[in-house]
Parts: sequence; structure tokens; C-alpha cells
Amino acid sequence: MGILYVVGTPIGNLEDITVRAARVLASAALVAAEDTRVTRRLLAHLEAKPRVVSCNEHNWQRRLPSLLEALDIGDVALVTDAGSPGISDPGAGLVAAVAEAGHEVVSVPGVSAVAAALSVSGLPADRFVFLGFLPRRGTERRAALEDAASLGQTLVLFEAPHRLKATLADIAETLGDPPLAVCRELSKLHEEVWRGTASGALDYFAEPRGEFTIVVGAAADEGVDAAATEPAITVAAAREALAQRRAEGVRGREAVAEVVAATGLSRRVVYGLWVETGG
Repeated sequence: MGILYVVGTPIGNLEDITVRAARVLASAALVAAEDTRVTRRLLAHLEAKPRVVSCNEHNWQRRLPSLLEALDIGDVALVTDAGSPGISDPGAGLVAAVAEAGHEVVSVPGVSAVAAALSVSGLPADRFVFLGFLPRRGTERRAALEDAASLGQTLVLFEAPHRLKATLADIAETLGDPPLAVCRELSKLHEEVWRGTASGALDYFAEPRGEFTIVVGAAADEGVDAAATEPAITVAAAREALAQRRAEGVRGREAVAEVVAATGLSRRVVYGLWVETGG
């Protein structure tokens, strides 16, 4: 029985392909690709000529029987346009189905936009939360940001150019304008890393172009420091109220809004207390 190789491919610069990935793609009996045009460009760069078929989020279930037949004969490589299949890209469903059918599934790791962005962000990367692409609707996007930020860890997310400014505005408003790094076109010709705050990034990226990975620093420390300047009795009351709301199962956004209205503290301070009391 053949092996399904889940192959990571370059996120931009084709020279980032690993030696192992190049060997697997050249020797596989079949390459299942998210977009055959993109993959054929990579294969041409490698001077490899395996058979290539389309396999994406829309057709993988229809393609599954033929892929399983191919695996009965030889190895199959699964690739997406860039990065690793299954990580904000199609692939998870196919991997599960192939494994359930009894075939071995092997990872051939490659470049990661998440790791690349974290490494150049200058922000803590010992613990982080990966959000992928946030919801398109503003209300849902802000709720997702608040829920993730309540963990008090660095956040990493992807964003399209036409939604970048809306997302940066939501980060600034919802999270108290935290430090961040906006990484554009990583490993490509026009690669750029901008470091500052969300509001500063809004001014800088007036006409966003390219693919973006955003690394957002945790705002917990800033919120707690700000609380130190507020009257102790008010801060204590806010902490108690937040703890009660948390015990009642109230979502972070709603709890913070209620306590801001009740105490008169700034939203930034109350959000910092919410993060602090969630440990």
C-alpha cells in the first residue's frame, strides 16, 4: 500500500522547498493539488513530471475513490498552493479519510507563514494562538478577537488586503491598540515587516496590497498597569464583578461592557482586568 505524503510547499520563494519535499514530489505516482496551475509551476522549477490532479475543498470527496485506488498502487503527494495542507488550507478531510481507509499518512514539513511571522515580529512566541482567517462580519470578528485575547497570549492571524484595514481597526478598538507586527508578502519580492500598533498600521497601510500575516502582542500587562492608576476600591469592585460574570458564564465582551458601565473605568482597564482574572 502506498503512503499519502502531506507536503509543505513554499509560501513565496520557490527556493524554500526542502530537499525531502522535492524528492517526494518527483517520485510520487500522483500529486493531488489545490490548484494544478500553481503546483505545475513548482514542479517545473524542480524539473519533476509526476501526474497531477486537482484536489481542493470543493471536489476532494468526489476525488477520494480515485485517490484511494492510486494509493493501492503507489505513493500520493498532497499539496496546496502554499504552506502545509490542512493549516488554513484544504486537506484535513482527505487526510482523515485516507487514514481511516488504512493508509499511512506522513508529513513532509515545509515553510510556515505562522512561524516565519512570529520569528521576525519581535513579540513573545513561546506561547501563541493561531486564528487563521477571522470571520468576515465585523461583529463576529470582534467577538473572535476578544475570546482569543482573553487567553493573554500572542495572536497570529491571516488577512486579505481588502479586509486588512477593517481588521486593524477592530484590533485597535477591541484589544486596546496592542503592539503588533504586520508581515506582508513573506519570502516574496516585496516582503515587508511593519512593527508598531494597530492604529499606526492603519495609517501606514493606506492601500493594502499582497498577503498579510499579523502578529498581535498580548495586551494583558498594559491593561493591568493602567489599572494601577485607578482608585483601588473601584478596581477591586471591577475585579469582583468580572469574576462573578465569568462564573455565570458571561462572554468576555458582554462582561467587560457591563463592568465599564457600572464602574466608569475605561474599557482598556476593564479588559486588562478581565484577562488578568481569567488565569
